Amino acid sequence: MDSSPEKEKLKVFMFPWLAHGHITPFLELANNLSHRNFDVYICSTPVNLNFINNKIITETIHLVELHLPDSELPPHYHTNNGLPLHLQPALYRTLKMGIPNFSDLLKNLQPDLLIHDILLEWAASVASQHKIPALQFNTSGAAMCSYFCHLGRCPEIEFPFPAIRLTDYEQSMAFKTVESGKEVLEGGDQVQSSDREIVLMNSSREIEGKYMDYLAELINWEIIPVGAMVQDPNSVGDDNEDAKLIEWLGGKDERSSVFVSFGTEYFLKREEMQEIAYGLEMSNVNFIWVIRSPKGEEIKVEELLPEGFLEREGIAKVIKDVVFGERGDILRRRVAEQKESIRARSKDEMVGFELKLKELCGKRRQANI
Repeated sequence: MDSSPEKEKLKVFMFPWLAHGHITPFLELANNLSHRNFDVYICSTPVNLNFINNKIITETIHLVELHLPDSELPPHYHTNNGLPLHLQPALYRTLKMGIPNFSDLLKNLQPDLLIHDILLEWAASVASQHKIPALQFNTSGAAMCSYFCHLGRCPEIEFPFPAIRLTDYEQSMAFKTVESGKEVLEGGDQVQSSDREIVLMNSSREIEGKYMDYLAELINWEIIPVGAMVQDPNSVGDDNEDAKLIEWLGGKDERSSVFVSFGTEYFLKREEMQEIAYGLEMSNVNFIWVIRSPKGEEIKVEELLPEGFLEREGIAKVIKDVVFGERGDILRRRVAEQKESIRARSKDEMVGFELKLKELCGKRRQANI
């Protein structure tokens, strides 16, 4: 029997940050690799794995539980989903307390490669102890990453792409975000590894090529796009609430509704919610607005509806322009024109990414023979 590395399934160990918005792109990447002669292992805490357990669509994707030691956070808080903002540093500390358990998982499984979240740089150091190559995966895309990297490295210089501009207030908030991120992630995450010059990007050059090039210039790393990791709606199980939303949308006119969501990790302040509600009301469109609150807190939506709200930042105008105006027509036309080219480019990028992984995995296997 031919047992050469080329004929055997290669094992990839994935380690996303403990948030649904990070785990989902990892899962989509795993789905792609599972059809390309890879066995993929997704590692997270039990509370997070429960979230994706029913989304696994192939036997070549395996879930690996990472149990964290007793700490200031109980097990149901070992996720960023719904976690109060003031507890996020505690979650990161608790996760780092689990490094010995994480190391044991790598030692026992002996994967050919680790793909870890960009927020978990220490994972590469652990992998290097077991002579496992590691790559980091940026789940957020290149535009946002390049902007915040620019903001952190050269704040006095104007960002070179005028399509992304923040008001003075928004920029001050962005600075606070950068600084708070440094505080949360500080603490010995420097990595010495020959594979740290590569970062995987959850995007396609068809969409964000110029931002990838600028980011590569800023950080002096190679950017490898893996294509746009968008969840296939057909892979999501039927849900009663989803059915209600689909039925509701089915009764609305085409291009008459907007979807509003700020992800699983950000909880709007009362003033922000009032402003958004007022803008949606003034835009006169149908809308689905996902409102989240931290675990253990309840929100009474009726108390947040605007009463006598006099000022806003132009939300209604933007929504009207995108849904009904000329700008919306241009955007929809561009999406239709680029849809197939983006899909084709993403497939090509996945092929290139596959070859890179096989190269790295093959080197490790040859070194261990």
